Amino acid sequence: MQAFIADSLHIPLSEVSGVVTFYSFFSTEPRGRHTIRVCLGTACYVRGGKKIVESLKDRLDVDIGGTTKDGRFTFEVARCIGACGLAPAMMIDDVVYKQVNVNKLNAILAKYENE
Repeated sequence: MQAFIADSLHIPLSEVSGVVTFYSFFSTEPRGRHTIRVCLGTACYVRGGKKIVESLKDRLDVDIGGTTKDGRFTFEVARCIGACGLAPAMMIDDVVYKQVNVNKLNAILAKYENE
């Protein structure tokens, strides 16, 4: 795909690759239908963000940066999503979930798993 873009824009492949690898919202791997981002900024980390990450890794059977086998979720962490007063926070696509804890994860994920 990168070669196609480079050819179409008449620019070197290295320039396209440089942009794709620099920006975290670009990916060269297939992505899930939904993107989960757990905030690990200072407030979220201190209030339990790391526990949410570990719980999601176990529940989804995927590492950070990976996509679930069924292609439903891509799992990422963010350094800050700007919701410090709602910590710990996570996003699924563009929806922010506030004051998340491991007990809330099943209910949150069920909204996306049953579609």
